[in-house]
Amino acid sequence: MSAKLKAAVVGWPVAHSRSPALHGYWLKTYGIDGSYERVPVKPEDLETFLRGLAASGYAGVNLTVPHKEAALKLVDEISPEGQRIGAVNTIFVEKGRLKATNTDGYGFITSLKAGAPKFNPAAGPAVVLGAGGAARAICIALQDAGVPDIVLINRTADRAGALAKALGGKITVASWNDRTTALKAANLLVNTTTLGMTGQDPLDIDLKHLPPEATVNDIVYVPLETPLLAAARARGNTVVDGLGMLLYQAQPGFEGWFGKRPEVTPELRKAVLAAG
Repeated sequence: MSAKLKAAVVGWPVAHSRSPALHGYWLKTYGIDGSYERVPVKPEDLETFLRGLAASGYAGVNLTVPHKEAALKLVDEISPEGQRIGAVNTIFVEKGRLKATNTDGYGFITSLKAGAPKFNPAAGPAVVLGAGGAARAICIALQDAGVPDIVLINRTADRAGALAKALGGKITVASWNDRTTALKAANLLVNTTTLGMTGQDPLDIDLKHLPPEATVNDIVYVPLETPLLAAARARGNTVVDGLGMLLYQAQPGFEGWFGKRPEVTPELRKAVLAAG
């Protein structure tokens, strides 16, 4: 009898992660004899934990804060996506070797296309709020999708400038104070910050200059309908919530660990939201 397939999400802290509900739903749906758990691992213990994955019977793991960048130095192989983003969120154990990738960009762009089927990346600039790890993955995904210009806006302008320089291509930086007027020609607005998330400060932005045909995507999914999305929906813009990115970024990992390409369905969304 073959060993039970095993995967996990690893972070510090990790109790908040919705990933067990997500992968658990897929395991049950497809009748796979496997498990997916939360494993809290302190930063100083990460290397020991990852080195022991194969011996512990893991097919692989997801990484969340604060391990996505630290793991780059601890794995045997990094995908081109992981190298470009400078962080990894998914590890596969193959013949004792650790192969890592980053699926955030895939998750974002797949969710965007699913939630806004008429969205045309080439139709105009994207305005991206934030300059952290998620913003980096999303900017790369947008560049690859054919977005002609990205306007990067962050509360700390130096971080936005550093990110724009690191990524290259046509990325301009606007100041946080100019965030409202920067929306005038936007084809897409993406919030990659935690502003507007339950328990965080609100995102203070006026959408009066945003074109009516623009799409608005907030990667926050608690609450599912953020004030940004509610305001955009009220004025007729197409909106995409943040849950889709979480669900779609999980597909490649599940397929690699458990041998089945899972589907993102309305039932899955309900199950993951109910687990919150």
